[in-house]
Amino acid sequence: MKKTSIRYGLYGATTICILFLLSWFVLDDLPHFSQEVLGYISMIVSLGFVFFGIKHYRDRENDGKVSFKNALLIGILISLITSLAFGILDVFYTEVLNPDFMTEYYNHSVETLRASVPADEFEAKLAEMESQRELFSNPLFSFAVMAMTVFVIGFIISLLSALVLQRK
Repeated sequence: MKKTSIRYGLYGATTICILFLLSWFVLDDLPHFSQEVLGYISMIVSLGFVFFGIKHYRDRENDGKVSFKNALLIGILISLITSLAFGILDVFYTEVLNPDFMTEYYNHSVETLRASVPADEFEAKLAEMESQRELFSNPLFSFAVMAMTVFVIGFIISLLSALVLQRK
């Protein structure tokens, strides 16, 4: 079980890193919204290895049987490896590859807010964003948010996969 979790976790981690870097190099000129959608699609594709890892364990290593608990555990471990890799990649991207990203994203968010919120509410929302700006610029916080985002999606996929693939 441990070997399968590590192998498929590394497959997921490699896939999410490749898709992230591919989108950065090839699709850099897309609007922020499109890049965000592609980011979530990349997460889901990478976490598809949860399903395949559980299925591999059930069919090839455990005589066609896997309990819900073991399937969920395998899925969680695969998701954990994938999410940690993405968290590290995100920090590397924002600190080394594109250190201006946070400023660019903040400025884009302010412009989007300005266009979508009435003027009387804008100042209050802007003050709220400004208070959170320093927190989101912290690499440790950024790592935690990005890793947790991937992990939560992976946990949901793990639950669904465990339900579908369990056999006693």
